[in-house]
Amino acid sequence: MKRVHVAAAVIRGEDGRILIAKRPDDKHQGGLWEFPGGKVEEGEAVLAALSRELQEELTIRLDSAHPLIQVRHDYADKHVLLDVWEVSRFTGEPHGAEGQPLAWVTARQLGDYEFPAANRPIVAAARLPEHYLITPDDLDGPQLLAGIRTAISQGVRLIQLRAPAMFDAQYRDLAVDIQGLCAGKAQLMLKGPLEWLGDFPAAGWHLTAEQLRKYAAKGRPLAADRWLAASCHSAEELQLATQIGADFVTLSPLQTTQTHPDASPLGWEQASTLLQGFNQPCYLLGGVGPQHVEQARQVGAQGVAGIRAFWPEPLQ
Repeated sequence: MKRVHVAAAVIRGEDGRILIAKRPDDKHQGGLWEFPGGKVEEGEAVLAALSRELQEELTIRLDSAHPLIQVRHDYADKHVLLDVWEVSRFTGEPHGAEGQPLAWVTARQLGDYEFPAANRPIVAAARLPEHYLITPDDLDGPQLLAGIRTAISQGVRLIQLRAPAMFDAQYRDLAVDIQGLCAGKAQLMLKGPLEWLGDFPAAGWHLTAEQLRKYAAKGRPLAADRWLAASCHSAEELQLATQIGADFVTLSPLQTTQTHPDASPLGWEQASTLLQGFNQPCYLLGGVGPQHVEQARQVGAQGVAGIRAFWPEPLQ
């Protein structure tokens, strides 16, 4: 079967909107929307191919880009590797040099457009930030509310409410308040029994590894328009996350941490190996902070997740 290597770009304008293009009706997957790019020629560097394609398709010059995600997808007639980069700076005004319609859309609006099946993880990666804040487990409700309010004001856009020491009723009450804080500003991810899903329609759900193992065979437990994440620690759990239809995962522990000092760390090399065949966005977790984002991207991750590294208040 034919193997095709494609370089694609998530191009962000100064206002944060993302540029998408519509495929010609007479091409493979015609009529659907896509992220601009094209085939990498034999012996051609990926970034050189992307730069060439953006010049030919959009008449813009690529100035700055970083790896975003790699997606492998099997169609009936071909194997495709999508090598996706996020373009943060370019020169020129994009226009469809081949007559293709273009649209500048917000990250949230991407879900309103129909893309080829292989693009679903790219849409998720384009919508997700590079940081994932996980709340400390030794704070009370008022402290968590105050910290999350500060974090949102500092630009944090993805937050997991993790409070394993709380009683169910306490956690649920706190989740209601934090859901209100996050409305329109940040995506809240909750943890808990799946029976709670219907009570928090605006929240996404982060499955524990135990839940992942329990429910993977049953398929995705919530609608496609809600975020589903999972905690993974091995190749097997990454496969289960794919099986259940998770939109993104955390992979941990990357390094030794204060919260799990006895856990055996994966290290950067093993994390890179695990992510080579994984198609969904992944946050590396455990002993990492904002200073590790670029290194995380280079091994195939979306970014980094953490507790102490991102919590705005001092922790003992």
